[in-house]
Amino acid sequence: MPYLKTLNINTDRTHPFPYDIPAIKHAKHLDFSNIITFLVGENGSGKSTLLEAIACRLQLPHMDGVGYSKKSFDAAKTLLPYLELTWQIERSVGFFFRAEDFGDFLNSIHRADTSIASQLGDLGENVPKHIVDQMKDSANHQLHHVRKNFGQELDTFSHGEAYLQIMNQKINSRGIYLLDEPEAALSPARQLTLISFLNQHLKTHNSQFIIATHSPMLLAYPDATIYEITPNGMEKTALEDTEHYTVTKSFLNNPEAFLRHL
Repeated sequence: MPYLKTLNINTDRTHPFPYDIPAIKHAKHLDFSNIITFLVGENGSGKSTLLEAIACRLQLPHMDGVGYSKKSFDAAKTLLPYLELTWQIERSVGFFFRAEDFGDFLNSIHRADTSIASQLGDLGENVPKHIVDQMKDSANHQLHHVRKNFGQELDTFSHGEAYLQIMNQKINSRGIYLLDEPEAALSPARQLTLISFLNQHLKTHNSQFIIATHSPMLLAYPDATIYEITPNGMEKTALEDTEHYTVTKSFLNNPEAFLRHL
């Protein structure tokens, strides 16, 4: 049984940002009582802002581990006084995945590792590698965390493989998990891997997923709820009726019709 039952943004404000974006204007008495709910809409429709507001209210941990003080969460925090949530059962812990946090996390590890390596100078020529690694771990807690959980540095994986490795670590118990455009890091084949991972997790854990996506492949998850966000509303929509599905299908069926005028 899912934890979060309904969501409502209780305000009539329609400006300025973030009140003027569709996902915020039309987030009225939304039904989240499914184990997987998708948010789909055009760029700028507000999917990410809505997810960030939920994550901020629940204080879910996210990739960089610094809470919600970053400026990128200012819009979400503006919405908190108007965000109304109701629950079916007491909520559990969870995690908030943002594609931008994932990239920033990997880059921050690399920057810190480069800086520490520079500070250590030429030690590597005279000191065994495992000792140098231990010294790096002591100076770089992120790198230590990565080695502890994965046995190696994440840059030994492809971008998509590293993303799935982190998901395997973080989504390992019951909870509420918010995923913001996970397909950004994943090939079509890896998106199928993610679908399989979600399915296996839900067989053994009482969890709930709310996922913002542009991927028709992810939207095809069986029996999921799909909210399509448009300038005129935010409605439950069947997969085949979403614009993302119809445009993708039309293009793949006849790409020449779309490309002949280039």
